Amino acid sequence: MNAISKEISCQREQNSNLFEVMPSAADIALSESILNKTHYGLTIYSHILRLYYPDEVVLRLIERDCGLCRNPFNSNKETLHIFIEKENVLGNAFDKELARHEDSENAILAGDAFGFAELHYQQNGDELLKTLNKELHLRIGEQRNFYANAQKSLACSETSLPQSPPLGDFGGCLFSFFKAPISNTKPHKAVGLLQIYNAIKGDYYKERTQKLRAISDIAQARKFKASTFDYCTFSGVFTARNDKSLTKHSGLLCLDFDHLNSIEMLFNQLLKDDYFDTQLLFRSPSGNGLKWIIAIDTTETTHGNYFASVANYISQTYGVAVDKSGRDISRACFLPHDPQAFINPVYLKKLWFI
Repeated sequence: MNAISKEISCQREQNSNLFEVMPSAADIALSESILNKTHYGLTIYSHILRLYYPDEVVLRLIERDCGLCRNPFNSNKETLHIFIEKENVLGNAFDKELARHEDSENAILAGDAFGFAELHYQQNGDELLKTLNKELHLRIGEQRNFYANAQKSLACSETSLPQSPPLGDFGGCLFSFFKAPISNTKPHKAVGLLQIYNAIKGDYYKERTQKLRAISDIAQARKFKASTFDYCTFSGVFTARNDKSLTKHSGLLCLDFDHLNSIEMLFNQLLKDDYFDTQLLFRSPSGNGLKWIIAIDTTETTHGNYFASVANYISQTYGVAVDKSGRDISRACFLPHDPQAFINPVYLKKLWFI
């Protein structure tokens, strides 16, 4: 028996043992919720593959097929076939769809996203589902109400803190994108978070970001950034970059953290924040700060009051100060290169159909 056959035999034995214990109703409900928030499980595949191939485009979906991808469990060969399959139970539009995989060399058993995740995390059942919920920042089953936790409630000095609205409440929010230099106050076009995420994560801003971080003189670095970096106004669409020229608020708030002692620690803390879902999070052009974009509901209070409340909450919760310029709706945010930028997985659903 060759090595591949032994591995398959071993996996079959392990998988057969999984069915000896029937999943609980809670596990079934959690797995369904995970599939609903990960585009049939495609986000699970892409998340795991990016861990092995961080500098590559790991999935390209054409209609319902991703074609062949590299398989980390088969010596990185392009033998992994990922596709979307529609079950044939009801025989109509209500049949469920599910992302599945197979390997052209049969190096791993064919299966779904959960089976693929088992290979990486070496977990199964409830333990695996909880890991996926945490690793993908899905936050399924969490109850996050700012006023519900008496121990964490804070007396915000300027206004009570509104709760972050659900993603569905603001949908495909748009905001203005501006070409460099900063003296240009006329927007180039309206864009969405996914477009900015792709630009930041890709190589478009890589060279200028590297040049900026190599400049030791603060004044020269500031001048280079102002003249070279494109920017956007995350909080809305404008006809010109000033608060009076706002045509529509995006439902987003950009919080700027500068000169941090531990960037990665705050990065992870913000992703796990109890009350606000991260929409986009990335390192600043200088490399010593963070840009955190969250959802807000300006029907409950003004942009300025919302900013003051969140800034106060951040200060008391994490002990860091927020740049006060974020109070301005038309605040410019420079766009750097950050291959480790984070975007809410919900937006990644749109990526495969562009």
